[in-house]
Amino acid sequence: MKDQTSAIPFTAYQKFVVFILAITQFTVILDFMVMSPLGDMLMKSLDLKPSNFGLVVSAYAFSAGISGLLTAGFADKFDRKKLLLFFYIGFIGGTILCGVVTSYPLLLAARIVTGLFGGVIGSISMAIIADIFTLQQRGRVMGFVQMGFGASQILGIPIGLYLANAWGWHSPFLWIAVMAGIVAIAIAVKLQPITKHLAIKQEKSAFLHLIHTIANKDYRIGFTSTALLSIGGFMMMPFGSAFAINNLKITEHELPIMFMVAGISTLIIMPVVGKLSDKIDKFKIFAFASLWTMVMVAVYTNLGVTPFYLVLVFNVLMMAGIMSRMVPSTALVTSIPDMQDRGAFMSINSSLQQIAGGIAAAFAGTIVVQKDKMSPLEHYDTLGIIICMVLILSLILMYRVDQLVKRKAK
Repeated sequence: MKDQTSAIPFTAYQKFVVFILAITQFTVILDFMVMSPLGDMLMKSLDLKPSNFGLVVSAYAFSAGISGLLTAGFADKFDRKKLLLFFYIGFIGGTILCGVVTSYPLLLAARIVTGLFGGVIGSISMAIIADIFTLQQRGRVMGFVQMGFGASQILGIPIGLYLANAWGWHSPFLWIAVMAGIVAIAIAVKLQPITKHLAIKQEKSAFLHLIHTIANKDYRIGFTSTALLSIGGFMMMPFGSAFAINNLKITEHELPIMFMVAGISTLIIMPVVGKLSDKIDKFKIFAFASLWTMVMVAVYTNLGVTPFYLVLVFNVLMMAGIMSRMVPSTALVTSIPDMQDRGAFMSINSSLQQIAGGIAAAFAGTIVVQKDKMSPLEHYDTLGIIICMVLILSLILMYRVDQLVKRKAK
């Protein structure tokens, strides 16, 4: 049944918050996402095996996950604006490190530093959204904020690849750091303090707050469902460019176009899905998108040499499914915690998502094999089968989340 309250308009300040969180997510996602298109270049320039590159990706995820767990107990004890600024400045520092290192061990260390700070930013943003926007607005907010994913593919990744082709793989990281610095100034100047949660009586011990949040049965359902959601993406993403170049036989010049087209489709899809998820049952949209994603993943991971226009079509169709799962699932999961637990819940949720993704990326690196720098990747289709199984499990868990949120809303 159509939700009659779904058309609650945004105030001017709420529009600013949506914009600043979207642009913050854009820089953080771009820093992470750029590793995939740079994958083939990094593997060749630093002479890395797929397992080594899988570790570079998972190092960020593991450090982000650990950082989230360590900060979860404190997440509801400070002004959320100050927390956002602190971790965002740390993220900028880590990104600069990525832009100056010259060896595999140093790159691994730089990614760990970036993850320690960058991995917490998403959870702080989600807590801010839950504080400032009603449930009937959150689908639209998630749709716009998560457009950072699409924007990173349209603008960020192609520009990053062009910079990398012109000045080496370091340059995209330095460019991201400059952009993020401008965003940090805007947050410091324009974002108002977010302190409503501080008025609610809280546990004195940060450790006890963390333990009690984890111990909540309803919260654990949300944590598990989110962890499963990230596994599929982390398995496919690190080797996306290497698979496209070495198996599908697209060129390095076509690679930025592939990411750009997929990103444009995402920018179109995300706001539409956001509006639909505020008007229609969120779980129904998630279920349809999950089934669609299964079909596309099964097809894409079994492709051989493919004409470039078909690669574009398959990428757009696959991204449509993946993105259409993210919006309703995030809107549902952010509705689980009580206000006084939101910061801790989002931090733990983000941590488990990152840790699960890190395990997935490292695991994928042990499955995928490349005999030499120029040979096709082997066993990518095996990843496709595993991802489809994970998608089925996440569908079952998200149904439980949906039932939980509907009970709380009564």
